Amino acid sequence: MFEEASEVFDNMFKSSFPLTFIVFIPAVLILVSPLPAEAAHEFTVYRMQQYDLQGQPYGTRNAILNTEARTVEAEVLSRRCVIMRLADFSYEEYQKALRQSAGAVVIILPKNMSAVPQDITSHDVCNGLLNTPFPSFHLMLATETIVPVYFAMEDDELLSIYTQTLTSSSSQGSLSAAEVLLHTATANGFQMVTSGAQSKAISDWAITSLEGRLAGVGGEDLPTIVVVAHYDSFGVAPWLSYGADSNGSGVSMLLELARLFSKLYTYKRTHAGYNLLFFVSGGGKFNYQGTKRWLEDNLDHTDSSLLQDNVAFVLCLDTLGNGDSLHLHVSKPPKEGSPQYSLLKELEMVVASQYPEVKFSMVHKKINLADDMLAWEHERFGIRRLPAFTLSHLPSHRLAQRSSIMDVRPHVDVKKLGRNTKVVAEALARVIYNLTEKGAPGDLQIFTEQMQVQEDQLSAVVDWLTAQPRAAQLVDKDSSVVSTLEYHLGHYLKDVKRHYVKADKRDPEFVFYDQLKQTMNAYRVKPAIFDLLLAVCIAAYLGMMYLAIQLFSVENKVPRTLFEAKKVAGSAKYTQ
Repeated sequence: MFEEASEVFDNMFKSSFPLTFIVFIPAVLILVSPLPAEAAHEFTVYRMQQYDLQGQPYGTRNAILNTEARTVEAEVLSRRCVIMRLADFSYEEYQKALRQSAGAVVIILPKNMSAVPQDITSHDVCNGLLNTPFPSFHLMLATETIVPVYFAMEDDELLSIYTQTLTSSSSQGSLSAAEVLLHTATANGFQMVTSGAQSKAISDWAITSLEGRLAGVGGEDLPTIVVVAHYDSFGVAPWLSYGADSNGSGVSMLLELARLFSKLYTYKRTHAGYNLLFFVSGGGKFNYQGTKRWLEDNLDHTDSSLLQDNVAFVLCLDTLGNGDSLHLHVSKPPKEGSPQYSLLKELEMVVASQYPEVKFSMVHKKINLADDMLAWEHERFGIRRLPAFTLSHLPSHRLAQRSSIMDVRPHVDVKKLGRNTKVVAEALARVIYNLTEKGAPGDLQIFTEQMQVQEDQLSAVVDWLTAQPRAAQLVDKDSSVVSTLEYHLGHYLKDVKRHYVKADKRDPEFVFYDQLKQTMNAYRVKPAIFDLLLAVCIAAYLGMMYLAIQLFSVENKVPRTLFEAKKVAGSAKYTQ
């Protein structure tokens, strides 16, 4: 058979060079000239949270992406990178992509995150009305997934990629099977590829907390008031977690309170008989790890601490930069005659007499030790039997505003933050100086003129805090966030010191992972089925050419045979 084919090709080369050119050159050109992948766009992506807390994994477990892009409208999502816009995102569609074994999910966020509405009420959350992306992100973190999930900020090129992919995915639903196959094979697609490596656990990560104090005057066994605020932020993606209201507002209020009372404690006439202890905690969004270690250090590992002696109460500040309501969250209602009861009454008096537009209430919720996460920071102190409460404009700890990437600078109203700061400052001063028992009227304002709350100072602190993401995985002990907070505390307070907490190596309470920010490339390519269809077409083409060659050889075989017969006969005749 090979000898026959060789003879056919040899005859074809000798007799018809144009036919040879037509048969072989197109096939060779197709085989040696594959379609190059064109780099359409390079952009930064931010990976969804990945961490372990008390042995339970959360977030995405994967960080590598190299697959074709589709939108959720496509019929088949298996092993595809599903692109979604925030405006069209829903938790149900996200779950659909996971159920179909999608290769990855990329969610495109708008340029102006502050334009995304945050008017989600506690009624919506409690009743499951979660049809907006805002609380849906909170649900995404409730469990782990092996699918890499990324977020990207929109730009013109990325929106163009999304639009082309959407058009390609949507048009398949109304076509026949043959049309879908042809459309899929001929349409341009995009291959999404990340440049980073697989994520791995970060070892020896230290969460940093800071404390400072103002010592009271008049004796050794003075009561101590503790003011606490956690500085770290939290969101579905660490690199997008700016935490303006939660809890940039709480930190800015704490620093302003430290400034105001440091002035009062400078003069003998206003130097009160209370120790004031200020604590800026780290790891607040991870079950208040910084506060837990601080309490252990002060109550279990030392013989002398202000927390061991005479704690009047602990006031935690959380999410106070907006709203016209203030809620004092308590684990146990304060008893009449106690210092914490005095603060409750002073807050009520200041609000009623000076800010009647503000609605003030006490919210009672018992500590549930069976929960994986504590509701509020004051519960850490309550577990150690220290009287504590949290002040917030949020009525419930379940509200997703406390852990939202939409919590950006424009969502903090400096006017309302300044008003809330003045309410807290006036109430604390009335407790410290015992003004109610001395007959001072409720509308008496202490912080006025040179001692007034400085809104520009509050605004500057919030601006600085929201200029960079403050997720606990991004703020190490050498971070500018920690050093700047330490500087400001040192400007107003005494004995400022750092406290560190590291996870136990054998039984870690928390584990952080890297690869949270990567570069993604979108390559313009033909889909994989195009290569298959191209191979089939080449095979069919070569098969047809083979048949044509066979026909060519048959047509030329008869004349050649007659010529050879005559030649043989002539030779025989000559021999005779």
